[in-house]
Amino acid sequence: MPGTNPAGVEQHDTEIGHTHNDLSGGWLRPAVFGAMDGLVTNIALVAGVGGGGASPRVIVLTGMAGLVAGAFSMALGEFASVDTQNNAVQAEVAVERDELRRHPEAEKAELIGMYRGMGLSEDTAARLAEEVHNNPELAVREHITAELGVNPDEQPSPWTAGISSFFCFAVGALFPLLPYLLGVHSLAAALAVGGAGLFGAGALVARFTTRSWWFNGLRQLAFGVIAAGATFLVGSLIGVGGV
Repeated sequence: MPGTNPAGVEQHDTEIGHTHNDLSGGWLRPAVFGAMDGLVTNIALVAGVGGGGASPRVIVLTGMAGLVAGAFSMALGEFASVDTQNNAVQAEVAVERDELRRHPEAEKAELIGMYRGMGLSEDTAARLAEEVHNNPELAVREHITAELGVNPDEQPSPWTAGISSFFCFAVGALFPLLPYLLGVHSLAAALAVGGAGLFGAGALVARFTTRSWWFNGLRQLAFGVIAAGATFLVGSLIGVGGV
């Protein structure tokens, strides 16, 4: 019978099985942030100094300086922020572990209340909380997850965040410099390549979301146009004189 056939259960699991993208390692947000920031930052820099009448050499120098400085800034910022967040979670774990040791019944009642808030019946919530509290480490994890919305055992890696941010920023920042590096000294070409990079990055990121690729691509392109337009205007108004 289907209900007692292990093979049938296995086949059923295979038929309804699906996979998810791994979003717990701390790479997606800094990678997207780094790539978009690198693209927008250097497109804006190139537009600004190019609008001011700078020579191709100055534009490349400015863009490369922005690439290196921005990549290190993004990497160090991501590493510090993720590391600080992880340490903050561990501090809360220590507080929760102490509370469970000192006031086990009050903590159990709190967990029952949270389970009830999720829609479980009083009896089911009480039995589940009792079983959870029979395992001290499980109790700590369950309380932290329910109260803070984070799993203390699945915190993002600050190294992954920092490295992802560094390389993605550098790659994004390189796009508007490509025409100049290849000998095409055209501001319009640089902005066009940067814009194509923004649209492509936005379209690529859409696969992790519910948005369409074209909407995401156009949205990122619009952000870049706004930033480039503002810096081009500033560069045009100020100029670079005899540089």
